[in-house]
Amino acid sequence: MTTDPARFERAIALFDAANSEDPRQETGPDGKRYPRELLYAHRMSEMLARYAPDAPEAVKLAVRAQHIQRWKTPRDSYPMDRNGYLQWRTGLYQFHAVTAGRLMREAGYDDEDIIERVQKAVGKRGMKVHAETQLLEDVTDLVFLEHYLVDFAGQKPDYSEEKWLEILRKTWRKMSDDAHAFALSGKLALPEALLPLIRKAVAGG
Repeated sequence: MTTDPARFERAIALFDAANSEDPRQETGPDGKRYPRELLYAHRMSEMLARYAPDAPEAVKLAVRAQHIQRWKTPRDSYPMDRNGYLQWRTGLYQFHAVTAGRLMREAGYDDEDIIERVQKAVGKRGMKVHAETQLLEDVTDLVFLEHYLVDFAGQKPDYSEEKWLEILRKTWRKMSDDAHAFALSGKLALPEALLPLIRKAVAGG
């Protein structure tokens, strides 16, 4: 339940307008082309509605702003090494959090508590200890497994099975027990071709 539905919808509309500026395009389930981050944001909201339909307003906002205007901070804007990658991810978290807060204020949010909650979740602060941050992480990982794992695998044809097991186990470790149960319940459309590998990773084999 939202405290002010009209204000909530204004914030969502502003998030979507910002993501609609993404010059990169991706094909949606209907065969049409969409700005990549706009499609991602809608997939995040759709997954939250399936996984945690009673999620608080702050999380509903956070999932929609998870990758807001991500293309504005390209990976190659940082050194192409491990430290550069970590700096890039930290910079993205801060950028997404600041952008989400700014657009929320523009939509009429004047309660700094809910803005801080959204920024904390989007900024990935307190994962595993902060419930709203963990819920956002769960949705992120479920969306990755359902929508992006196959394409990611196609981009990495040189990865060994052990490398894939490492990636899947790392993703699994970031998820809560509830997300584990949801992923294995049949409610998640896991890619058939990768199911044996996913099961092996989950089993620790």
